Amino acid sequence: MIELIQKISRENPNCGADKIHGELMKLDIWVSVSTVSRYMVKRRGRPTQNWKTFLRNHLHETAAIDFLAIPTIFFKNIYVFVVLSLDRRKVVHINVTQHPTAERTSMQLLQAFPFETEPRYIVRDRDKIYGEKVQETLRLLEVEEKVISARSPWHNGYCERVVGTLKRECLNHMIIFNENHLRQVLRSYLEYYHEDRTHMGRTRMRRTGGRSSRLSWRQFGDCHGGWAA
Repeated sequence: MIELIQKISRENPNCGADKIHGELMKLDIWVSVSTVSRYMVKRRGRPTQNWKTFLRNHLHETAAIDFLAIPTIFFKNIYVFVVLSLDRRKVVHINVTQHPTAERTSMQLLQAFPFETEPRYIVRDRDKIYGEKVQETLRLLEVEEKVISARSPWHNGYCERVVGTLKRECLNHMIIFNENHLRQVLRSYLEYYHEDRTHMGRTRMRRTGGRSSRLSWRQFGDCHGGWAA
């Protein structure tokens, strides 16, 4: 009996004591669950891949989405919707609105992935804005949702890092007037972000290739010094 428990446990690493106990009952072997648990093969680590391993294995077919709120000079919030491709940390789509809704978000997703360029997975948080309309759009695109745990933004770490970069390097140095102004600022910064900014996750190489970056003083000033002023 002990050898049989160990054999089943070894050949079926995803089976717990309850499952093995049920299989033994089918063979007319009557033992307690605690006995099965005692003689199961003990393993180190997780029986399956964790969240970090999943992301690494599927970076090339995964995107992440998130919202950030930017206050204006008139003390009103403008919301920025970010769609990030995890493969090369590229912002494939960004847009702003003062009144985010599920319908608007669905439309933005369709614009982000035209002509069958949609990823296999999309990582998102549990914001209520991703309601039935958004879920219907993702089903239409045949994209599988990966909803992170509640109050666990680090599970969407790649997108959260990009959102933090947008704030630290750009938006925290600006006084935003309206939606058009914010779009112009983001468009200018993303041109620098994609073309010349080095990426630590890619051994300090630019997204366009090459290790060194000959960023002009004018462009660097526009993105940092000019904005900070």
